[in-house]
Amino acid sequence: MKKSIKNKTKFTFKEVIVVSIVVSFLTSALAGFIAGGLGYNLIKNMNLAKEIGQKFSLSQSAEEEKASLAVDILSQEEAVVEVVKEVSPAVVNIIVTKDIPIMERYFQEYNPFGNDDFFRQFFGDDFFSPFSFQVPQYREERREEVEIGGGTGFIISSDGLILTNKHVVNDEEANYTVLTNEGKKISAEVLARDPIQDIAILKIDKSNLPVVELGDSDELQIGQTVIAIGNALGEFRNTVSVGVISGLKRSIMTSSGFGQIEELSEVIQTDAAINQGNSGGPLLNLKGEAIGINVAMAQGAENIGFALPINKAERDIEQVKEYGKISYPFLGIRYIPITEEIQKENNLSVDYGILIIRGEEREELAVVPGSPADKAGLVENDIILEINDRKINQENSLSQLIQQYQVGELIRLKVLHKGEEKIVEVRLGERE
Repeated sequence: MKKSIKNKTKFTFKEVIVVSIVVSFLTSALAGFIAGGLGYNLIKNMNLAKEIGQKFSLSQSAEEEKASLAVDILSQEEAVVEVVKEVSPAVVNIIVTKDIPIMERYFQEYNPFGNDDFFRQFFGDDFFSPFSFQVPQYREERREEVEIGGGTGFIISSDGLILTNKHVVNDEEANYTVLTNEGKKISAEVLARDPIQDIAILKIDKSNLPVVELGDSDELQIGQTVIAIGNALGEFRNTVSVGVISGLKRSIMTSSGFGQIEELSEVIQTDAAINQGNSGGPLLNLKGEAIGINVAMAQGAENIGFALPINKAERDIEQVKEYGKISYPFLGIRYIPITEEIQKENNLSVDYGILIIRGEEREELAVVPGSPADKAGLVENDIILEINDRKINQENSLSQLIQQYQVGELIRLKVLHKGEEKIVEVRLGERE
């Protein structure tokens, strides 16, 4: 019995090896399972921690952006307030008055038979009395200075030069008074009216005045914040409106309300409110610099106003300071710009330059008699290709190039005359 038992518990070497392998495998599997579970939980917890960290970071970033945006808005509001404080003393109201006759009404007796002596000698004066009646008549009782209009302007030099729109001060027989931000009335003289642009310059006899600094309208961007200040509706002084530049280099047709139609080109469009009376006021950037002159509003629309780029006024200002007037060089031709369409229609050999051509009316001559162009020998159907070696095209129009020169200056024109190129020298005249 014992022997039997002894034989059963005795293992061979081969059996020991197999058992060892099985035990090792089971031990490794169990350890792997436990380690895997722990690793999975660890990784899961690490990912969870990372996710929480990311959420916290995102939340924190959103809050920071909100705070930054709030600071930006606050900074912009502060900038607007500071600009208005700084610039308002240099913005003035322009009052237009005129000596108007005040008429009185009276009645005068009238009889259709009153001067007929033939009938009166037979019937007598009393017979025609029932036919008399009173006719209203008018006569001048007195003359009185009456306010007939107004607008806005802004001081551009400490000695009293004021920039405004030409249509604000267009009446040469009217009187002009400047009302300052402090409520003082000062008589103003119109020094110059631009013959082409809606710009005028006034002068008041004062010194050490606050001024509006001029910016650079060539650097403007759509979406840029701007501020308009003006005499809204001719009643509310230094009214402030804020908006953005919503368009650049627009071309519009404007009406002064007195039958005068004018085309304005390359103007600034803004949604800052511009009302009647705002004309001539400054359009400002957040530095407090004038980058435009408020000029018009779109009828039947909301928040569409226009301003002349301030760079268009720089030439006028310099000329007034130096010569006391605004003058433009004058060539003396009627023309159309050459485009591909014009080239095809007229079978021209070039697709740039300008074609000298007469107007539809008989008196609209191609070349003005006695003008610089006439004296230089230019004739109808000539094509001017270049001015001082600069091509005339859509980027450089004739008027833009001519305005870069002064009255009396000699310029060289490349002209295509009957198919042959030639150089013509012209001394510019002055536009009347």
